[in-house]
Amino acid sequence: MCQVDEDYHDQLERAAVPSVSKKCVKCKEATAAVVIRAGDTYCRGCFEEYFIHKFRAMLGKNRIIFPAEKVLLAVSGGPSSCSMLSQVQEGLSQNAHKKLRFLPGIVYIDEGGAVGQTVEERQRAVAELQDVFKATGFPFHIVPLEQVLDLPSSVLVTGPSASERPASAYKAAVDHFIQSDSSSCLTPPEQKATSIPDVQESHTKLLQQLIGSAKTLTAREDLLNTLRQHLLVHTARAEGYSKLMLGHNCTRLAVKLLTNVSLGRGAQLAQDTGFSDSRYGDIILVRPMRDYSAKEIAYYNHMFNVPSVFIPSLETKTTEKASIQRLTEGFVTRLQADFPSTVSTIYRTSEKLQTACKSSSAADLCDRCLLCMCALDSAVESASAFNMTLISEELSRTKSQGATYAELQSQKPGLSEPESTAPNGECCSSGGGEDCGRAESGGSCCSSAKETETPNLKSLLCYSCKLTVKDMSSVDRLPLYILSEAQRRQRRSQMREEISEFLLDDGDDGD
Repeated sequence: MCQVDEDYHDQLERAAVPSVSKKCVKCKEATAAVVIRAGDTYCRGCFEEYFIHKFRAMLGKNRIIFPAEKVLLAVSGGPSSCSMLSQVQEGLSQNAHKKLRFLPGIVYIDEGGAVGQTVEERQRAVAELQDVFKATGFPFHIVPLEQVLDLPSSVLVTGPSASERPASAYKAAVDHFIQSDSSSCLTPPEQKATSIPDVQESHTKLLQQLIGSAKTLTAREDLLNTLRQHLLVHTARAEGYSKLMLGHNCTRLAVKLLTNVSLGRGAQLAQDTGFSDSRYGDIILVRPMRDYSAKEIAYYNHMFNVPSVFIPSLETKTTEKASIQRLTEGFVTRLQADFPSTVSTIYRTSEKLQTACKSSSAADLCDRCLLCMCALDSAVESASAFNMTLISEELSRTKSQGATYAELQSQKPGLSEPESTAPNGECCSSGGGEDCGRAESGGSCCSSAKETETPNLKSLLCYSCKLTVKDMSSVDRLPLYILSEAQRRQRRSQMREEISEFLLDDGDDGD
């Protein structure tokens, strides 16, 4: 038993805690002002130099952005994307040591309609961001999320990607850029007076109905992320940008990696967390902030007065168990507090991941998911666990109708519903005109296909997107460009099956 009057308490030693009074680990002269990790203490000047150098090194190491190329910066108003904007602005300044050589532009997606903000709150947030954007001198575009309802179907088509250039091409392009009049090439276009776009109330209601059709917060966040990415890619194509720069930091990518594994997106981890993502072909997504932790970004923004605007999202003020994304974030954050190497370990694991899929230029469009545009991971053998899961779901759903396993097998491929015939044996042309000809051959009338305009999306989605769509109350609430592209792909697939006898296999020589 412990006694109150024992003397052992004088012998206890306090654990050593890193103090900011230590000297800077780089210059070893100035007093440290910030502690990034245990033992990594920097003074104000060295920390700024370290932060800037990491951003330049990330772009220089990958050599994806060529000189005089147009790059669109996706700024959400958060600390990470605003810090990315500050780094680009500093890299293009006159006193920069190694100046950046691309032409930047800014895009902001206003998601206030999906979150439920009032018109006044949305206008106040947009006005604050406008002041930040105008201070940079870059051209900027403010796009409400409601515009996703009017997108063309071409946004779901992989654009023609530029041919892969050898490593020597980047150095040659830089040398040519330096020898030419580089100052005139990097002159940003005049900033146009952009007004806050007007949004119709009917469009806002349709968007809220679309997001609200998802029953769980997990599906809502995943659907919102997909729609946002479609709108960003469309804006980049419409404005003539070839690169889209995102502000995802190391902490967010670590959370996203574990979240994607939980959501069944393991096959897309390399594209969702890597430095570059070329799933759209002509538009390459770039993540230059992936080496920064959220702690480093918060310190830098506070010390050097980088402005940011807080804008609520779907998960604002929600509990930790409200969604898989929120639960994973809380798990990683708590683990990082006790074990400081957690985020870096997960992040280094993501660096080693590579996709085994075809490149965006060679992959067939029908082999890509309709929503996330990644390679389909549902084309598996009939004896796989995934296929058995689909059969089990179909058996559970049709148990009340007395369907058997043999009947489900006869409905393959795709486990889709059997085609319905025209009512009372009538043909589509019974009201007048010629017969369609399908009723005489024993098939169903073509009017049965016209009655059900909603396409079956099962065969067009990856496993994770299937779960998201399955969680929606009605597929009809999806934007028109998604439904029309689904119908086009299904018609193309049906036509391919009809002429499959006359097509040559990949292994045939053609003689």
